[in-house]
Amino acid sequence: MPTTTTNTDDEIDDASPGWDSISARLAQLYPGQEPKHFGTIIKYMLGGPDPLDGISAWRRTDPVSHWHFVTYGFSELYAKESDDPEVSGCGFELTFRLAIAPGSTEAADADAEPPVWALNFLQNLARYVFQSGNVFRDGDWMTANGPIALGQATQICSMGFATDPELAEPLATPNGSVAFLQVVGLTLDEERAAKRWRTRNLLDALLPHMPLWITDLGRASLLAHPAVKQQVDEGLRRDGSSSGFLFTDVLGLQQSKRLLRKPLTQVTLGARQVDELVALLPLRLPFGRTLRVAGHEWQLLLEPAGTDGQNAVEWQSEGEGGVVLRLTDATVQQFAQTLQPREGSYVLPLLPGVEWRVEKTTIKDSTGKVVDVIG
Repeated sequence: MPTTTTNTDDEIDDASPGWDSISARLAQLYPGQEPKHFGTIIKYMLGGPDPLDGISAWRRTDPVSHWHFVTYGFSELYAKESDDPEVSGCGFELTFRLAIAPGSTEAADADAEPPVWALNFLQNLARYVFQSGNVFRDGDWMTANGPIALGQATQICSMGFATDPELAEPLATPNGSVAFLQVVGLTLDEERAAKRWRTRNLLDALLPHMPLWITDLGRASLLAHPAVKQQVDEGLRRDGSSSGFLFTDVLGLQQSKRLLRKPLTQVTLGARQVDELVALLPLRLPFGRTLRVAGHEWQLLLEPAGTDGQNAVEWQSEGEGGVVLRLTDATVQQFAQTLQPREGSYVLPLLPGVEWRVEKTTIKDSTGKVVDVIG
């Protein structure tokens, strides 16, 4: 990640009621402590590369030593510009708690600066929001497509979002309401559990072992704790999954005519997405919920037919670009037992009119070099 912020005492605009409200709220949490503040050199609205006008970081010693970062820029810091009088800008600011490694130079030096990668990390999240128009909410998850701190050995490659436990009450500003949404670092298997269950439920299960949801780059997966694993397993059996959407780069749909038989629907998927689909389908359809698989050109909507219904294949009208599959609970179970994340062709005995074609998934790094092949 490029360096996108600099430590500065640049003058804040005189008329900054949103900014002042955020600072006043943090002053209540950290009375008498001046944060380390990092502001942008050129504002985003003037062509600068950094969407956030500033990031502040407070140093904490409890419950463990960590930096508490708070952003300035997702909400309306200056004049009111959005049409919604009740909400300021995106309606939130991000916070991030990063553990300070015991025995490190940073831990020994009370005047140490917070790591630059964390500032860049938050600016990159802001860049995603401002460029895509997608906003974060309590209970969301997101993959980082690699370690959140480049160049460091860490298993933290994903993140969840939850209301900051010490800033739970939404902030009322002259420009509208602002929530403080905390970014929580997750391992890949914790991300998988979040997708299969519910992100917020998983974060609540992690909290006793992850005080204040402080992100520790050196930690291993907390699913290794029997109590956490038991909570997740019981939650999946009880609640199913809240993830109803799966995007894939590889999704092909084709219909082939057959002599004296109904046409054959052929579904092509990448091995990586098959693994996720096999995990999610039994946690959606038997609970009466749909699962949508979306590609660049096609969409596959999987709907429950229940225990007494019948399997059905329905091609949507031209222009909608998709197929609807209604599956019985027994077919869902057979699907999970039959389809494998390995290259090949699969046909379920209970769904003979659909052929599932699985292709290998090639994983490349930012330079285009192949780093892994699935399937």
